[in-house]
Amino acid sequence: MQINLESSTFAIAPGRLRRVHHIAFNVRDLAASRHFYGQILGLHELTGDEVPTTLRELVATGKVANFVTPDGMVIDLFYEPDLLPPDPDPKRAFTRANHLAFDIDPQLFDGAVEVLKAQQVAIDSGPVTRPTGRGIYFYDPDGFIIEIRCNPLDS
Repeated sequence: MQINLESSTFAIAPGRLRRVHHIAFNVRDLAASRHFYGQILGLHELTGDEVPTTLRELVATGKVANFVTPDGMVIDLFYEPDLLPPDPDPKRAFTRANHLAFDIDPQLFDGAVEVLKAQQVAIDSGPVTRPTGRGIYFYDPDGFIIEIRCNPLDS
């Protein structure tokens, strides 16, 4: 099979990419990030045989922690204590990603907001209500914006 790389139709066929497999973040304080993703957001931390074999040595030496969402997406936290953001103010720091959004049942949205407030998580904006649903934007320990969002309640 020959592939013409100059062709404007050269692309991965629609539907072939099935889902996001994982996302990796560099973090300065692994303990704070583990607490945030595990205890505040309630994600399951992978341990023992759950850890991908390619990351087991890094996990064992405290350089990586892995969390999984209920739908199976893995969040890898890579401990990089000396890697500083371009600007310490997350509102001014440039990053190629804007935010990571988690979906939640609309009936549970207000409770999640209360958890964030009770844990004194820094809120960027919200809660907001839009025709597409509700959302709240907040910062993880390294200043990356996280969103919890839900679809509108059925009438």
